[in-house]
Amino acid sequence: MKRYRYRKFYRPKTRKSIIRLILYSRIFWLSCLVLIILGVIFYFVIFSSFFQIEEIRVRGNQETSTENLKSVINSRINKKIIFFNSKSIFLANLQAISREILEKFPQITEADLERDFPDIITVKIKEKEAIGVWCQDSNYFYIDKEGIIFEKENRDSFPAPILRIKDLFYSIENLQLGKKVIEKDWLNQIFKIESKLKNDLKIPFREIVIISEKRLDVKTVEGWEIYFNPKKDIDWQLSELDFLLKERIPPNKRGNVEYIDLRFEKIYISPESYNQ
Repeated sequence: MKRYRYRKFYRPKTRKSIIRLILYSRIFWLSCLVLIILGVIFYFVIFSSFFQIEEIRVRGNQETSTENLKSVINSRINKKIIFFNSKSIFLANLQAISREILEKFPQITEADLERDFPDIITVKIKEKEAIGVWCQDSNYFYIDKEGIIFEKENRDSFPAPILRIKDLFYSIENLQLGKKVIEKDWLNQIFKIESKLKNDLKIPFREIVIISEKRLDVKTVEGWEIYFNPKKDIDWQLSELDFLLKERIPPNKRGNVEYIDLRFEKIYISPESYNQ
């Protein structure tokens, strides 16, 4: 008996194939369109002259050269994308530029950068305030309240309001701008002495000299000196000085004084006649 095999013939799904092809082609062309749009936006944002930085505005600087600041910023905003140069305002890394400004200009304490669309970068500078001059050998530097030197000065004479601190103790080699040359607690002691002498006792002085870690000398304009110990109670020493100058050594008797030594429990005055 013969056996027959039957084969089932399928008709090609022509309609579904066409729909799938149309669908895929739409996705393809839509993807192409999106890529073209993104490419146009990228070109417009990165290479269009509309967003290329044309101006750098610097505000707040008084001692720092505007041209030097612009030079640093310009070196940072020039970018190379593939084979093309761009100064797009969107590519400027403002935080990196700010850090570089602070590193290269120790006299600047803050550098805030902003984008002023479409083509301007604005830099707001805050410079350090000098509280005095640090003198070592023949070197003179402006110093801030943290004890950091930030600007070199070539002259050796300064206006009266400027505190002059002469260092005979630290003897720091290779003085560098932006480097701390004295600890803040030491500096605070010096500020306290300066304030008391100027504001309360009305004693004009030329400079404060750091002799050792236990001795600060104040050289007055009148020619006599005051010795302090910064390791001991400065308030007590200033209080004793106030009493001496008011009760025992008034202004009309200071002409012959050589020094007043406040470093010990017993106060020493030269010449000896003032100790009577």
